[in-house]
Amino acid sequence: MSGLRWLRINKTNLDMLPDELSHLSKLEHLHMSRNNLIQIHGDLPTLSCLRTLNLRHNKIRNSGIPNDVFNLEEISVVDFSYNQLSAVPEECEKAKSLLVLNLSHNNIPSIPNQLFINLTDLIYINLSDNKLESLPPQMRRLTNLQTLILNNNPILHVQLRQITTMSQLHTLHIRNTQRNYNNIPPQLDMLTCLADVDVSHNELPKVPEAFYRLPSLKRLNLSSNCIKDLSSSVDCWVNLEMLNLSRNKLSSLPVAICRLTSLKKLYVNSNELDFEGIPPSIGKMSSLEQFLAASNKLELIPEGLCRCPKIKRLVLNSNCLVTLPEAIHLITDLEILDVRNNPNLVMPPKPRPQQKGSGQEFYNIDFSLNHQLRLAGAVPTTSTSATPTKDPIARKMRLRRRRQESEADKDQTKVLKGMSDLAEKKNKGLTRMESEVQEVGHKSWLDNLEKPQLDYSDIFSSDVGQLPCVEVWQIENFVPIEVEETLHGKFYEADCYIVLNTTLDDSENLFWQIYYWIGSEATLDKKASSAIHAVNLRNLLGAQTRTIREEMGDESEEFMELFGDVAYIEGGTLSGFYTVEDISFTVRLYRASGTQNIHLEPVPVDKSSLDPRYTYLLDNRLSIMIWYGDQSKSLTRSKARLMAEKINKMERKNNANILMMTQGSEINEFWEILGGFDIDFKPTPCVEDFTPMRPKLYQVGLGMGYLELPQVELPKNKLKQSCLDTKHVYILDCGADIFIWIGRKSSRLVRAAALKLAQELCSMIIRPSVAIVVRVLEGTESQIFRAKFQGWDNVLGVDYTKKSRRSYSSNS
Repeated sequence: MSGLRWLRINKTNLDMLPDELSHLSKLEHLHMSRNNLIQIHGDLPTLSCLRTLNLRHNKIRNSGIPNDVFNLEEISVVDFSYNQLSAVPEECEKAKSLLVLNLSHNNIPSIPNQLFINLTDLIYINLSDNKLESLPPQMRRLTNLQTLILNNNPILHVQLRQITTMSQLHTLHIRNTQRNYNNIPPQLDMLTCLADVDVSHNELPKVPEAFYRLPSLKRLNLSSNCIKDLSSSVDCWVNLEMLNLSRNKLSSLPVAICRLTSLKKLYVNSNELDFEGIPPSIGKMSSLEQFLAASNKLELIPEGLCRCPKIKRLVLNSNCLVTLPEAIHLITDLEILDVRNNPNLVMPPKPRPQQKGSGQEFYNIDFSLNHQLRLAGAVPTTSTSATPTKDPIARKMRLRRRRQESEADKDQTKVLKGMSDLAEKKNKGLTRMESEVQEVGHKSWLDNLEKPQLDYSDIFSSDVGQLPCVEVWQIENFVPIEVEETLHGKFYEADCYIVLNTTLDDSENLFWQIYYWIGSEATLDKKASSAIHAVNLRNLLGAQTRTIREEMGDESEEFMELFGDVAYIEGGTLSGFYTVEDISFTVRLYRASGTQNIHLEPVPVDKSSLDPRYTYLLDNRLSIMIWYGDQSKSLTRSKARLMAEKINKMERKNNANILMMTQGSEINEFWEILGGFDIDFKPTPCVEDFTPMRPKLYQVGLGMGYLELPQVELPKNKLKQSCLDTKHVYILDCGADIFIWIGRKSSRLVRAAALKLAQELCSMIIRPSVAIVVRVLEGTESQIFRAKFQGWDNVLGVDYTKKSRRSYSSNS
């Protein structure tokens, strides 16, 4: 157990830390939530590798937290939510590697000013449900922050001006914080990455103008305010997917709202909307799936609402509805129609199918000769055939035939009556023997199958599927291994995954959806294991749903919505059947420079390339070494280490060792890769101060019988991810490296031509001897490639955790 890295002892009624923790020297993640802990004094500060500390839902007070726990160099996630803290823990600001800080649901009245001076790497902060009345101005230093939650705090006099400097902010929740039109910062539109905003339960009389200028907004909650109308500028929310306007004072919706073609959920419950308040052109909202307008004044709904092609949920209860459009019966995907508490509602009749005889008989057109002559004014021709005379013999024959038919009918009625009496007796017998369940027909094979009680505790944890969230497992050696939340949505092409989506239905009951995802390069054993364990998971939960198969490149919209952005990564884990041969890897040495945006310049893998003014990154696949020159800048060192962490996390599946060494304390392995140790060697400045070459982006195209390679005009001379179009192929010339970026929807002919063009472009001018041509597929970009672009991947949930710091000294 000394090598244990993950430890979860939740819901065990612990009131003190176990003494055995001191033996777990390699422990990285400790979860002790929902216990009775009052203090955590003990061996916790001795766990030098500890990265995650989750102690939510306990009874911990400030006196029970040792100060030296924040001196752990690797601590990156701290969760003290749902406790009894009366202040921020002392010396919390010393945890310089902290990325996630959750202090919600406590009794904290203020935040000390020095807290955010050193914690500049924070990406998630939750301070909701406290007693905060102010925020420190030092929060403007949190330029990497992605999620900020301040719900249910009395911060009436806080202007939130610090937020405008958080350029990477993605989620902002300020529910029930006494917001009004005057204490919302007008510069909020500077947050170009802001996608999720919650300002519900406040006192806003109208939507702040800055909200209309948020370009990336996807989710906006404005419920429980005092909003009376919306501006026609709502059509600026081109990416909006969810809009909640419930519990306001709206009497109408603007026509411009119909231009929100990406909107999926529109909530307008408890307002003052009537029939005139809903625009007739609402049918243009091609992505609308849910429309909730309960507790309004609707007498009718526009027929255009029934023309939304993807509408699935329509809630209209507690209105004044008289009837509904007949087109309501033509909505094919409608799953929920709630029209309760509408006493005068009369449902429209279903459209009748076309009557039989749709031709001449349906239109009642007479094409007979007599009718046509009558229309032309001529005299209709009379029949020349004489009327038949009465035949007494034939009349007798007809009467005799009728008598025989009536006697046969009597016999038939007797037979039918006997059969009906027999059926009634049989039915009465079945009701008396209901316990024996004598049914007509064969039993299903499932009824005769004995179902043993199976134990899945060795595969899935006991609390799986008990909270509304998304959980992911990766198939490895026939067994599902749980995937960290930061890696959700990133799938390896040669792997298979199981995805569990747990939600709450309208009755607050748990509802499960189980998917198993198949990679395009996955082996047979992984495919079979994912399907089997998906069924095992369904049996464990007792779910009535079916398991859903998702294949790479052909995923359903419901599956894609679970992750937002899905990325495919080349490679995968070893097969349970086959041995995978290692792909040849080229060792590379990069010279790191720059403080704002790191620049990695490839140099020859030789000790003569070392310069004491720079930081170097040596990539040897499963060992990434960082060499700090004596004169190198501290910010560049941090950026280089952060890049090594990203490479390890996103490309090496966290299996690489990151080794950091300063000048003069190198290890033997480092010198062996660089050509051997020389006792007389001393790094000296080997290059003059240089300015990194500005990358040039070219688009590969097909002209009239020839290839085109025009240079792409960069917006404001800045290389951004938006410059790349999935339908094209691009060549990025970085001087020492040339990258070929291939879009998913690009043509095969252009892909083949791009490689030839890149090789010719590489040989046209003099380049370093280490220059190579690298092929990059969309969605599988390396961290070296992404570093060439400004702001790429800053918003994604990447684990920026630092690995164990080790200092090595050479005995050479």
